[in-house]
Amino acid sequence: MSELGPRCQSLLPGMVGLRRAFHRVPEIGLELPRTQALVIAELSRLGIAHRTIGSGVIADLGERGPRIGLRADMDALPLQEGTGLEWSSTIPGAMH
Repeated sequence: MSELGPRCQSLLPGMVGLRRAFHRVPEIGLELPRTQALVIAELSRLGIAHRTIGSGVIADLGERGPRIGLRADMDALPLQEGTGLEWSSTIPGAMH
């Protein structure tokens, strides 16, 4: 971790917190209202333009030029989590 620059190092606690928030409220399939809301809140906080399509979120970085599409699955697996970690799933039968 010491190899990260100061700016990256300062972002790390927030990113870890966000990842843990996602893990606490996993949603299966295409019904992802809490997950979508977390993504939208973070994009809004960062001032990143975005829009939704169904349960998905599309973020627009920049206004012109070539684009790169990145895709990330947001849904969870239908499994019971048994890790006991503080950020474990709070949803029975679903985990990341």
